[in-house]
Amino acid sequence: MTSKARKAAACVIIFCSLILGCSGMNDNSDDAPVRVSSEVQDEVEKVSSSILEILSLKAKMTEAGAMISPCEGGTYRAHHPWGVYGPPVKDLEGAMDRLRSQLPEKGWKIVKDGPDDSRGKSPQIIADSTDGKFSVDARLHGGPSDDPAQLEVTVQSTCFRPESGSTS
Repeated sequence: MTSKARKAAACVIIFCSLILGCSGMNDNSDDAPVRVSSEVQDEVEKVSSSILEILSLKAKMTEAGAMISPCEGGTYRAHHPWGVYGPPVKDLEGAMDRLRSQLPEKGWKIVKDGPDDSRGKSPQIIADSTDGKFSVDARLHGGPSDDPAQLEVTVQSTCFRPESGSTS
């Protein structure tokens, strides 16, 4: 995958995650806790690291850090879209199987496990942390024979109210 193709893939991941989000975590702005945005971003990145450990892949990663995006009613959430690519599709499918088996063991409830709504009907796993603070959306995109497959992951926080001046 060329550098230009990786950048395009990262942009698609970011765009899709901002538009589609993950599961339907509670977006009720009245219930949203007050948080420091940078701390929520750090937490989302730590959750992403734990997901990467479950995947247990030797792969290349897209480079995108966590970012803050608006929810409703003056609330925000942290998103961390990223992806891994390079291994054969078979290895990426094994990583999806590890998510399927290990997420529930690590405090996650799988709320969707099946094809996504894309034209390609990519395999998708969506899970919410049992404490209700995070959601993860993992999708396996198989590429044409000359373009490697990619496992796309988005971790997001529940909505929060930022402390004064803490959105970045």
